[in-house]
Amino acid sequence: MEDSSLKWDTLKKEKALHTPVFDVFMQHERSADGTEGDYVAMTAPEWVVIVPVYRDQFVMVRQWRHGEDRITVEFPGGVGEKGEDPAVSAERELLEETGFMAGRITELGVCSPNPALFKNHFHVFLAEDLVPTGEQHLDDDEFLNCMLMPREHVISSFGSGEFTHAFTGTALAFYMRHIGYVPRNDN
Repeated sequence: MEDSSLKWDTLKKEKALHTPVFDVFMQHERSADGTEGDYVAMTAPEWVVIVPVYRDQFVMVRQWRHGEDRITVEFPGGVGEKGEDPAVSAERELLEETGFMAGRITELGVCSPNPALFKNHFHVFLAEDLVPTGEQHLDDDEFLNCMLMPREHVISSFGSGEFTHAFTGTALAFYMRHIGYVPRNDN
């Protein structure tokens, strides 16, 4: 099957819901073979996730996640401002959530959070040469604890307990590729 036969055209698009975080659209679409259907798509600003390394440890945040009704441990991150360069968003979010300023920031990769539904992307950055300011600048409804954690602990804990945020897992994969990480063979 040629890729051109996989493409769908949007015939009608209607905003079904507006939220502070994303908009939901109902889209009536037609495939290359004429099949028609109604689908949901969401638009949102670009998101950023930061992998901050300080003194050979990760800077992590611990916070309540409303969708899961529980606390998670994850890399800092957030939503980019309209028109803001993702690297600038990453530096801003790092400072706001952790109180660390990045001396050097490197983009590790870009992913789709869920291309079946979302039209935006999330950008993963490595933040190094960190300078602690000792002061977070959280939003009024943002409550989180910042902590240092050994890299090996975060890597080995991912996918269990409080370490389940998929963006953190993706960021870990980008980070491990960046540093040429080779897992230990304990056998």
